Formats: sequence, structure tokens, C-alpha cells
Amino acid sequence: MSRLILEELNTAEQALRENLHRHDLDPTAREHMECALSHVREAYIATNEIGKARSVQRLVGDLERGERLTEKAHRRYRVGIAIKSVHV
Repeated sequence: MSRLILEELNTAEQALRENLHRHDLDPTAREHMECALSHVREAYIATNEIGKARSVQRLVGDLERGERLTEKAHRRYRVGIAIKSVHV
């Protein structure tokens, strides 16, 4: 039975990845699909490697921390560009 579940999770992951390559995707839909992809991957781990998956709460927390780090890096990058262009 777990083989069938793993196959279906692989199919779901492939479909989400294909959708994320679209350029006409609504930003909110993209965010939901990115989160769904993370959940599908974690479900694969939970099915294939019993006891090694994160809880849903932990996964969501990790995703939120990742988003904050990415936003912080983008802000620093934009500020760095602005400063460099002023000094040139």
C-alpha cells in the first residue's frame, strides 16, 4: 500500500512543479502551490521513513523562517544596490 501512496505523492509533486513553471500564475496561487509542494515532500518522508518527518506545525514554522530570511536577504540586496549606485 505504501508503494501506491508514494507513487501518488510523486505524481502530485510533478503536477505542482509543472504548475510552478507557469509565468501566468497568480502570486497567491503560487504561494499555496509552493507550500503544498513542501507538504507533499514531507508526506513522502513520513510514508517512506517512519518517524523522520517533521510535524505540520514544525514544517510551517520552518517555511515561515525561510520566508523571513529570504525577505531579509532581498531587502539587504536592494539596499546594497541603492548605496552602490549613489556612490558611483
